[in-house]
Amino acid sequence: MADTALTAPPRSPLGTAAPRLAAVTRSTKGALRLAELPFLAQVNVRLDAKSPAADAVGLVLGLQLPLEPDTVVHAGELTALWLGPDEWLVVGRPGTERDLESRIRTAAGDEPVAVTDVSAQRTTLLVSGPRARDLLAHGCALDLHPRAFGPGRCAQTTLARAQVTLVARDESRSGFWVLVRSSFAGYLVDWLLDAAAEYV
Repeated sequence: MADTALTAPPRSPLGTAAPRLAAVTRSTKGALRLAELPFLAQVNVRLDAKSPAADAVGLVLGLQLPLEPDTVVHAGELTALWLGPDEWLVVGRPGTERDLESRIRTAAGDEPVAVTDVSAQRTTLLVSGPRARDLLAHGCALDLHPRAFGPGRCAQTTLARAQVTLVARDESRSGFWVLVRSSFAGYLVDWLLDAAAEYV
């Protein structure tokens, strides 16, 4: 007998935090903007960067996987983050994770490759505005000055003791992505809201 139960829609770990995040923009008069970007497709890819599979994956995605440490490549609605010499995170529109995974596996053919959908593992916070760097610097040991961590850079680091992947967006997209594990998302939002009080 078929299961007739309806599948519940996905729930963001920060769905209830949206009003508090939006309030920051109002209270800081635009100096800061905090928002969740829920349900982004996130696919972890591991393969030999010098293999034909790397070129084939780049072609099918329409972007070359970045080879320089801690860099980001954008093309259309896809973003590829360098996580290690043989590891990348490909980020795309919500709901495209299965398509991305399939395209990458097909492009790699018989070459050794590991492709894992990690979309449900973490959520993404957008931190932007003129005081974004200052806010993040309160809890991050990285040098976030634009000379050291400008557009097109990424790093796996800690923010307020929570492990995150931090991405400096390019000028047209402005601000930062903070990719954080779902289990730490509520804690990190509370910390960001508390730290943002300085700019009210």
